[in-house]
Amino acid sequence: MSDLLAALNALRERLTEVPQADERRLRELKTEILGRKAGALTHILAAVPSLEPKDRKAVGGVANALKRDFETAFAARERELKRASVAAGDLDLTMPGRAGWQGGLHLVTQVVDEICEIFRELGFTRAVGPEAESERNNFYALNFPHDHPALDAQDSFYVGDGVVLRTHTSPVQIRTLEAYPPPIRVVIPGQVYRRDPFDPSHSPVFEQIEGLVVDEGVTFVDLKAALTAFARRFFTSDTTVRFRPSYFPFTEPSAEMDVRCQICKGSGCPTCKQSGWMEILGSGMVHPAVLDNCGVDSERYTGYAFGMGPERIAMNRYGVSDIRLFWEDDVRFLSQFARPHR
Repeated sequence: MSDLLAALNALRERLTEVPQADERRLRELKTEILGRKAGALTHILAAVPSLEPKDRKAVGGVANALKRDFETAFAARERELKRASVAAGDLDLTMPGRAGWQGGLHLVTQVVDEICEIFRELGFTRAVGPEAESERNNFYALNFPHDHPALDAQDSFYVGDGVVLRTHTSPVQIRTLEAYPPPIRVVIPGQVYRRDPFDPSHSPVFEQIEGLVVDEGVTFVDLKAALTAFARRFFTSDTTVRFRPSYFPFTEPSAEMDVRCQICKGSGCPTCKQSGWMEILGSGMVHPAVLDNCGVDSERYTGYAFGMGPERIAMNRYGVSDIRLFWEDDVRFLSQFARPHR
């Protein structure tokens, strides 16, 4: 036991060599002291089990503590030598710095903000509402019949009894009509949810922007004028638009609005399904039943509403052929449209 303790004391004195060792000497010291086969401390630890039980604890404790001290000293010295090596030659201070990634607003967010700004200049106020809505606000108050297919669980996401993830931002129209008397002129952005396939032109969750105008004497002419002005402001001043008859439960008459495809310029491509046109929104005059459901006098007031998908509008404007690119977080794609957040 006395021989082992003397050997441990001699090894402890060698700790002072570690901070001064160069890289080669450090490797030699580590092998000489902690090496698995020939290390001095390894031999001492191997001899501990042969001692008397009363001596085993004393020698083993000192040996293990000394081993930890050496391991800590070696690790610290290795870090110092590595830092010195980098400072001395591995780092080329003449190389140009790498540009750091700069965050910015997503392209769809930019489009939403720009659309809302255009309508703000046309006198609209931005309104918002919850994404989980009652069936009443999402369907029935908007004149959906109780047997409409949109109420089926295969088309909509239900999160509770009578509660659904909104399938459009139209419930905010109901909330606005019930909270404020006419005249009303609001634009409503937000995310909506539908059980759609995830393909080049559809997504189960997407942005939508709706607009609502209710006042005395509002006509379909006002609707066409406002939406045509928006399209020519957002795309180009010579953008061609067209309105096609359609059907929505909450508007009558109803119309789809198309713009000339900005990708193929009307010649036909997969994005516009070879038609040369791209549908960007649905619209129509607010159904009198919707006004009556919200306590608004439908004999005195009329209005129009519209809804659009910013993703599809962004695809049309910037020539994006697949809506899934907006969700893949590919910096190579997103950085093309990066605009710093202000």
